[in-house]
Amino acid sequence: MQAVSNARRISRLLQSPIFLSSHLRTTEQSFLKGLAHRNYSSEVDNVEATPTEAVKDLYDKMLESVKVKRSMPPNAWLWSMISNCKHHHDISLLFDILQNLRRFRLSNLRIHDDFNCNLCREVTKACVHAGALDFGKKALWKHNVYGLAPSVASAHHILNYAKNNNDTNLLVEVMKLLKRNDLPLQPGTADIVFGICYNTDEWELINKYAKRFVKAGVKLRQTPFETWMKFAAKRGDTESLWKIEKLRSDSMKQHTLATGFSCAKGLLLERKPSDAVAIIQVLNQTLSDAKKSGMKGELQKLVSEWPLEVLKHKNDDERKTLADSLKSDILAMVTELLDTGLEANISLEDLNRIEEVAQ
Repeated sequence: MQAVSNARRISRLLQSPIFLSSHLRTTEQSFLKGLAHRNYSSEVDNVEATPTEAVKDLYDKMLESVKVKRSMPPNAWLWSMISNCKHHHDISLLFDILQNLRRFRLSNLRIHDDFNCNLCREVTKACVHAGALDFGKKALWKHNVYGLAPSVASAHHILNYAKNNNDTNLLVEVMKLLKRNDLPLQPGTADIVFGICYNTDEWELINKYAKRFVKAGVKLRQTPFETWMKFAAKRGDTESLWKIEKLRSDSMKQHTLATGFSCAKGLLLERKPSDAVAIIQVLNQTLSDAKKSGMKGELQKLVSEWPLEVLKHKNDDERKTLADSLKSDILAMVTELLDTGLEANISLEDLNRIEEVAQ
């Protein structure tokens, strides 16, 4: 009986004008909100799916040329189409017309060669600009249906995008594509790859790719060595630092500001402040006046920033001992530098923070 009574009470409540009115308003609001969301989403999708007018016009003209008129369109049309691509759908049309042009060149003109490398580079650049990385990666395929001649220079556009966005996943993808399609690594490739690894704190990755560059016989320029050695010094990895320094010294006689200070940091880690002073004095004697102007800034970062970075990469057992040694040895190094006549107004206040971090 109690259950029947409760059922009747609920039934009357559901039928009441107040409940019905409230329920209808809620339902209507939900419906309108959902409808508005669908309409908005549809409008956004339509905008993204609509190609740029200039791109669509050029696409239609070139397609008519090869399909109807059976003649090769002017090269200027294709270059103009590439430069006008702004959205993913534009790139989709671009790759479609490239495939049609390649097919026409093969069947009608008996041209088996791909388009030149310059065009491939500009196509890849357009893909990156339009955010169509899926198509950009296709431009690196050795055997593709678009007539594109892949090159490392094309890959650099995508790698620079990865660097600007700290995207290590994209870096790994591109490096795999380079290997799979037998595209030779270049010194410029190392510049970008090492920069991505440093900015994203990927120590294992930078060592993996460094071995690949060295094995391929790529002559690394100053920038990758600077990045690699600075990374090793930041982690307090002296074993790796001296191996990298050996590679650097085999190809370069003089230190740069960055590599010299990395070695000074390595010597401080080994508790050799006087040797660190000697390195800095050599830099002061050999660097040009323009480069020498950066010494004060590097010295201040060595005192204020570098010890804190190193301690972050050490475990609790090592941290306290290392903090004490760095504080005393950096102080000894700065004192000796000033005694030798180096003109540098260095603040030592941040040395006290070393102990705070170590605790």
